[in-house]
Amino acid sequence: MNSFLKVFLASLLATLIAIGLFALISFVIMVGLVSSLSSPGKPDTGSKAVLMIDLDEEIHEQVKENPFAAFNSDNQFNQPGLYDMVRLIRHAKSDSSIKGIYIKCIDNANGIGTSEELRNALLDFKTKNKFIIAYGDVISQKAYYVANVADKIYCNPKGGLEWKGYSIEYVFLKQALQKLEIQPQIFYAGKFKSATEPFREDKMTEPNRVQSRELLQYIYKNLLINTAKARGVDTPTLHQYADQYLIRTATDAAKYKLIDGVKYDDEVQSEIKKLIKIDQDARINFVSAGKYAKAVNYKPGSGGDRIALIYAEGDIVNGKGDQGQIGGDRFRELVRKARFDEKVKAVVFRVNSGGGSALASEIIWREISITRKTKPVILSFGDVAASGGYYLAADADSIFAQPNTITGSIGVFTIIPNMQGFFKDKLGVTFDGVKTAEHADAMSAVKPLSEVEKRFVQADVDSIYQTFLTRVAVGRKMGMAQVDSIAQGRVWTGERAVTLGLVDKIGNIQDAVDCAARMAKLKKYSIREYPEPQNFLQTLLGDYTENAKTKAIKEELGEEDYRIFSSIKKIKQFLGSAQMTMPFQVDVR
Repeated sequence: MNSFLKVFLASLLATLIAIGLFALISFVIMVGLVSSLSSPGKPDTGSKAVLMIDLDEEIHEQVKENPFAAFNSDNQFNQPGLYDMVRLIRHAKSDSSIKGIYIKCIDNANGIGTSEELRNALLDFKTKNKFIIAYGDVISQKAYYVANVADKIYCNPKGGLEWKGYSIEYVFLKQALQKLEIQPQIFYAGKFKSATEPFREDKMTEPNRVQSRELLQYIYKNLLINTAKARGVDTPTLHQYADQYLIRTATDAAKYKLIDGVKYDDEVQSEIKKLIKIDQDARINFVSAGKYAKAVNYKPGSGGDRIALIYAEGDIVNGKGDQGQIGGDRFRELVRKARFDEKVKAVVFRVNSGGGSALASEIIWREISITRKTKPVILSFGDVAASGGYYLAADADSIFAQPNTITGSIGVFTIIPNMQGFFKDKLGVTFDGVKTAEHADAMSAVKPLSEVEKRFVQADVDSIYQTFLTRVAVGRKMGMAQVDSIAQGRVWTGERAVTLGLVDKIGNIQDAVDCAARMAKLKKYSIREYPEPQNFLQTLLGDYTENAKTKAIKEELGEEDYRIFSSIKKIKQFLGSAQMTMPFQVDVR
């Protein structure tokens, strides 16, 4: 009877799983079919439109496809990528149907490099004498940095503007690991290579404090200088406002001239209606960036020649990698595809990554190095292009970065955990076995490394570091000693990296594309972007699902606890293999 019951339950479980899979596949096919039938055609922007930019929507390097967009009337268009946004704003500048731009500036979900590029595009838009109005019920400092380019910026009378200066905060896990009896056996090269600090220290080391302070001071100086230009208030006065915490309410912000007034949303809309000359009881034709991207042809280009634009965003990992990662094998194939394509005359490789796997970085570096022997390869840096993100770029023909791009971090580390105490004392689990050679069980996570094994690991790390220095020295035409003096795992801003020789020029994606066209001597060309768009099923089961999961975890934990969760989760990525990863995730607040 027991055997029969077991067989019955197993059969029932198998049947339920089969039914579930069939239902899922059927649903996916049905959604895909309906989506293809009901997807909107080219929308009409109308004659008196206002382009709306919501800073709280994260802008990735490439457009993020939403498989359910056609079923959501509030958001039936995809969020364009950063280069798309820049080109859309440029197109809107000369589009007679777009009368101005409205910026929603409650918060800013984007990094400092992305914010800088977006801000510059908005400044260029203003040269056409079209209006920009910005509004937020409560305006964060990050949002204000972009929004203060507006002709008028308003805040809810009962809201507030954040103006208190910048800070960086790191999470240290050393004591937590000690309580769990987990020993993080750490090996690194570079005195500033502080990616391992959370596991071996309970506070910042002095080298890390020095580089963090310098980085933060530069970003803060940039905030003060650009705000001073936008608002006509000198930088010492702006610093005084922050240092004395004088601005806490919307009324304070208006008093000290950081905003143009306190208004409710309906009052701001009334002002916009006057600007576009429509009746006060009419509805404003706000056009989202996603809708505008569908409505207009903002990607000019002609002729048979092409420039390949490859977007690399996320952690650098071995293999193909998932969506949102830079898989060494996948991006090697993308660069190789551009190299073998006779129509592609130049390559622009866009990097937004704090690094990752040393091996994957080497694989991509190698393919870029080969490709530039046959056609120009230009590197464009986003928010961050550090450690492995810099390694793969070292042999490019030219490198562009934003002034506040975080780059450098030329260093290497690896972590091999010893979890013997955790398993034995916390779980009551022990391990035993046999082996055929002395080091057959080397790098095991359930026993400490021997002194010989420690020397082996450190030698590997030192060897990879020397290779890193060599790649930079050869690619940037610098001496090894010179590279080592600015390496040591230290991070730099893009502007500082130019003076050090790690970056060629300050510039955005368009500047990199223009450079590629000049080097390839192209007058007419089109841009081919990679990775190519996913199909419906790939989007549904891949990146969209992962983003939904991340959003759910964030909502459950809250922003602060999610940062701690992310730090702990990243330990798994570091374990056992050499890493070229930025020493910390910069979250300037």
